[in-house]
Amino acid sequence: MAKSQTNGKAPAKAKASSTNSDIETLSVSVLQKLKSLELDPQLQSELEWCLGSFRYDGQPAGLFHHVLRARDLFKEELSKKTKGVTAKYVGDLEKELESLLQ
Repeated sequence: MAKSQTNGKAPAKAKASSTNSDIETLSVSVLQKLKSLELDPQLQSELEWCLGSFRYDGQPAGLFHHVLRARDLFKEELSKKTKGVTAKYVGDLEKELESLLQ
């Protein structure tokens, strides 16, 4: 009989893979928003570099760091009432980050 798939290792690996895919998707979305609003070219450049690095080595730490920086920037721009940065966008971004960091 085949080995049980409920040993805990396979789901954990699938979860990690899913989380990596989700952080990549979120990072691309955040980068597009930064570009469309022409905010912080340095952060855009660093996030692009981290995406390339992540695609090479699969380590998401840099993506999390830069998406968190972008979140803080979006909050700052929201308080300035920058066109294109809405409370809904910032709230959705925070929810997504929270679900990935759990």
